Amino acid sequence: MRKVLPLLIGLLLLASAVPLTIAQTNSEEQELATSLIKNLERLSKFVEDKVEPIKDKLNNATLENYEIAENYKEEAINAYDAGDYEKAVTYSLLAMRHYKAVLSSLREAKSRYQDLRFEVERTLDYFRFVNRTIALAQEEGIDVSNLTKLFNETKEAYKAVLEDIKAKEYEKAREDLKVAREKKVQLDEELRKIRRELTYANADKIVRIFLDRGEKSIEIVERVINSGHPELNATLTAFKEVYEEVKSLADQDKWQDALKVIEENRETIEKFQRTVRIIIHGKVSLRGLRERIEWCYKALQRLREKDIDTRIPEVQLKVATQEVMVGLRLLKKGKPMEARAHFMVAQDLLSRVEKFIAKHGGMNR
Repeated sequence: MRKVLPLLIGLLLLASAVPLTIAQTNSEEQELATSLIKNLERLSKFVEDKVEPIKDKLNNATLENYEIAENYKEEAINAYDAGDYEKAVTYSLLAMRHYKAVLSSLREAKSRYQDLRFEVERTLDYFRFVNRTIALAQEEGIDVSNLTKLFNETKEAYKAVLEDIKAKEYEKAREDLKVAREKKVQLDEELRKIRRELTYANADKIVRIFLDRGEKSIEIVERVINSGHPELNATLTAFKEVYEEVKSLADQDKWQDALKVIEENRETIEKFQRTVRIIIHGKVSLRGLRERIEWCYKALQRLREKDIDTRIPEVQLKVATQEVMVGLRLLKKGKPMEARAHFMVAQDLLSRVEKFIAKHGGMNR
């Protein structure tokens, strides 16, 4: 009996401890469930305020997540009211996950909306340019009927996209944008034709300006070469060959042929003009180069995010950065003209990168 009594007392104590542990566990679960239910209701209200006004405009995936979240929320509340706190916790967490998926979809939609709006606003600036071109071409007696027709059609197409955006009809906006872009491609092609006609209609004026500025620029570069900078000889010689050919045609009043020579040698001319600008200004704006490099890095990153192949301009940008660094080292050594040569290379590469960015609809500065 003496041996049995201690065992019996131990069992009684163990039995009395079990309900206490269960009670503590239930209390913790209830506390957690209460906290989650409160947070769930706040989250639910927050999502509801964002979803309900545009519910009929959301895509199926977003609506499905919203419906699942609402169902889990109801299950969580019912379980909590029934005292099943474990189930209440589980359903609360599931509901929250789907509500957050809804919010993520809404954020992505907003981002797409901002990109759409940015493209439309940028195109409105382009329309002002087209309108000016039409006016100038009409003054020259050029037939712009087809350009005007495409201009009006493209404007209407983009206007429809803008109306979709204002109404938050994002899916419709994307569909209408496809149509608008197709219209703009046709408009671009016709605009190039008219601008070419407009350019050749003013060939004599353009060629005369080229010859006047070219003559002065040649004198500037020749003086610099004679002062001890023979490294500019190749650039000058290449430009003088173009200049003499243009001048010869102009002397024969062959203005359009002269203009064609200018167009065919644009790269040589631009390189020479950059050299002249550096000489005139006396130094390269290092701050300007740095800002251009930083902007190009950001713009290319945005294009990469749109799955555009940016490998070539990225290499060009990297080389441009290296050329600037070499130029800086030469400046520190007191060799400004040698430094400028590297800065010119950097500027040329940056111009190519910027053209790539503009061609692929990169961000504005």
